[in-house]
Amino acid sequence: MADRGSHYGNEGILLFKKILVANRGEIAIRIMRAARELGVQTVAVYSDADQEALHVRYADESFPIGPAPSTLSYLHIPNIINAAVQTGAEAIHPGYGFLSENHHFAAICKTWGLVFIGPPADAIEKMGIKAQARQVMKEAGVPVVPGTVGTVEDGAQALAVAETLGYPILVKASYGGGGRGIRVVAGPDELEDALERASREAKSAFGQGDVYLEKYLSNPRHIEIQVLADQLGNVVTLGERESSLQRRRQKVLEEAPSVAVTEVIRQRMSEASARAAKAVHYSSAGTLEFLLDDEGNFYFMEMNTRVQVEHPVTEWVTGVDIVKEQIRIAAGLPLSISQEDVEMRGWSIECRINAEDPEQGFRPSPGRVEVWREPGGPGVRVDSGAGPGYQVQPFYDSLLAKLVVWGQTREEAIARMKRALWEFEVEGVKTTIGMHLKLMEDEAFAAGAIHTNFLAERLSGA
Repeated sequence: MADRGSHYGNEGILLFKKILVANRGEIAIRIMRAARELGVQTVAVYSDADQEALHVRYADESFPIGPAPSTLSYLHIPNIINAAVQTGAEAIHPGYGFLSENHHFAAICKTWGLVFIGPPADAIEKMGIKAQARQVMKEAGVPVVPGTVGTVEDGAQALAVAETLGYPILVKASYGGGGRGIRVVAGPDELEDALERASREAKSAFGQGDVYLEKYLSNPRHIEIQVLADQLGNVVTLGERESSLQRRRQKVLEEAPSVAVTEVIRQRMSEASARAAKAVHYSSAGTLEFLLDDEGNFYFMEMNTRVQVEHPVTEWVTGVDIVKEQIRIAAGLPLSISQEDVEMRGWSIECRINAEDPEQGFRPSPGRVEVWREPGGPGVRVDSGAGPGYQVQPFYDSLLAKLVVWGQTREEAIARMKRALWEFEVEGVKTTIGMHLKLMEDEAFAAGAIHTNFLAERLSGA
């Protein structure tokens, strides 16, 4: 087991000497950058497919964890724990995806004397079971979408509840996320098949087939609130992000703040989010996700108990380094900011640049990157693990880079994103850069008239 000892980082605060980053690509590098600024050493882990990856070269040291398939490497808990023990790491940062919301992994880290840089295992478990999370939120006074209390036992119960709610309804997997295990049901004749399909998909993806029902909201916005909570009971919210632009329930573009959120709505959503975090004794970074209707009503969807892909837009408008705060919190330190310190300035937009072909139904485009020229200039940030010669692997998520911009106004941010997308050159694999350029030119997007079905209505193949 690691010897914690004592270590004062570059900012003169008591921190870890060394952390292991149990991830790959851009998020691994993002975490390592934060650690380096804090004076903390990092260990990269890598599969056979990632031996030459940028995150491996960036870290202070690296450790192999198995073959290319993620089940044999990045998701293989014994290999991750062994890497931490062998390298003398004191803590593990899981990033997002992979093991980041696995409460068993968080508990195992503790057993081995390793600090999990994330929330407590029981908080992950409570919020990871969506039907259970809904009940916890209701008890905490957080609005939830009308639906079943707990999971659906059988088809007869589902029919009865659906009649009460009124169609259309959603059948949703109780475990997991990422849009899997969800079906929209227009009428009673579709319900049985939707229950079966959603349950089967959820069991295949998450190992659990439990489902529940929710009232389907037509064309809502997807709004999320960033939360930071320390181990001393302090909770701070960092405003909202607009995440309505999605393709098959996978986010494509995010921005902060949202054109639809007034100061009053922001205050109400932030207060509800703080109550939610306190209700599960949360610590670390987390995100409360809500649906917002045209009348300003919002409803809890889920809580992501990890750092989000889209965290940079919040960092840019608030000036708060969310990953640094995660590391500080895990070391037992109080939050470095109070709620009174939080002020949202300007506007930030993030485009996810994926190795996919929009002209072919967003088919993944593995292969070798022959040309890679990133944009630059004022107000432009690129978080990426790719570059010239980078091999896009078929085993992992197709995200190549997160292109993030900041402007004094939303109009300036859109203009800046257009310019940055125009500068971004990638050859050798297909990318979604062109799709994002089309979005920037879209009049409805420019007007902020967006919702969760916006892309499906406007882009072929979305």
